[in-house]
Amino acid sequence: MKGQARYLLYRLALEGLSLSGAARLAAPHTGGLGAILTLHHVRPARSGAFQPNRILEITPDFLDALLGRLAQRGIEFVSLAEARARLLAGRSERRFVCLTFDDGYRDNVAYAESILTRHKVPWTLFVATRFADHTGEMWWLALERAIASSDQISFDLGQGVELYDCRSDAAKVRCHQALYWRLRALDEVQLLASVRDLAVRYGVDMRSFARELCMGWDELKRLAADPLVTIGAHTVSHPRLAKLPEAEAETEMRRSREIIGEKLGRMPTSFAYPIGDPTSAGEREFAMARKIGFETAVTTRPGVLGPDADPLYLPRISLNGLYQKPRYVEALLSGLPFRALTAFRDARRPSASSV
Repeated sequence: MKGQARYLLYRLALEGLSLSGAARLAAPHTGGLGAILTLHHVRPARSGAFQPNRILEITPDFLDALLGRLAQRGIEFVSLAEARARLLAGRSERRFVCLTFDDGYRDNVAYAESILTRHKVPWTLFVATRFADHTGEMWWLALERAIASSDQISFDLGQGVELYDCRSDAAKVRCHQALYWRLRALDEVQLLASVRDLAVRYGVDMRSFARELCMGWDELKRLAADPLVTIGAHTVSHPRLAKLPEAEAETEMRRSREIIGEKLGRMPTSFAYPIGDPTSAGEREFAMARKIGFETAVTTRPGVLGPDADPLYLPRISLNGLYQKPRYVEALLSGLPFRALTAFRDARRPSASSV
């Protein structure tokens, strides 16, 4: 399958960069001042071949091993506020790493908090306020559960009813791949309407995931008292902001900040753009973050932090559940894969003389 082939290619590239020593040699030149890591779930591995959201979870053992290895390599763990200060200064005596966790999952406390405390690692938790209210809709999980629990899925994305075989794990994977990116191409209203319809027809409670998986406000209040923890904003309902009208997008950002301030007694100064890729957040949203008063804001655009990085649209490196080896993360932190990818894209771009 195309997706599996791509993941295998990435894995081979990371193996080559790490085992050859190229990443370590390049790091002083391509690694920037540091990097921000993106995490979602931290929990024991689950069984089952059909887990399309596996990329969003890592195991506690992997997190523990990674933090130990990075510390041995002389990497310093700092808060987002400290990273911002070093970026504004344009220098850092040691390369650093920030850890950020999106969405507010309960397993971040059940499995990750003790590991982070033992390693004395500061971390930021980005909270979507409706997830904390347990009223938010995690459409990507509803899609997964509907496919997982069915032998056949019917879907209508405006071109008539389409039927998808889901009797085997391989068929479920094909169905998910066929639907997920087509849904992502829709605007927020169309996407949610489509998945809500699917959820009703296949007996999936759209709000059950926030109740099952996300911390409530009492849990967050306890966590916010930890000096290693910073609570950041992640909108109210976790929409792709670039798909919303400007006034709605700004309300999502501003209200999430205000609600967290009301609930936890401290106004957040950091923000994470939901989904965070170029189709979900761009110049308009970066300007909004500045206008609202956030000091730092993070995307999911991959990369390390150069001295010229703007604190309102910082890149992050995802700890992908399919690549759970510390040496892969070291290769990414070297910045070399991103430098190579940029060079490749530049080489493919037509020059002015060829247009």
